[in-house]
Amino acid sequence: MLTQLAGVVLANVEHEELAPLIAPPIVIGGVMLGFLLLLMFITMSFSNLGNRHEAHAEHADPHRQHTNKHDHGQGQAASDH
Repeated sequence: MLTQLAGVVLANVEHEELAPLIAPPIVIGGVMLGFLLLLMFITMSFSNLGNRHEAHAEHADPHRQHTNKHDHGQGQAASDH
């Protein structure tokens, strides 16, 4: 029943003209690809930023609301939620 109804509806639909594009689809896709490659290049240029300085241990702050659980018992929070 629904298949027949869908067929009747599709047969009676008038085809509308598509909206004009500012450029051919291949140009739009190329510009989008170039933009995403530019963003990837910017992201990759900052990927080594954390390795510029030596790593140092973070001090245990007991007043933190959410302490990291990696301080090996050096700083205990007032509550353990």
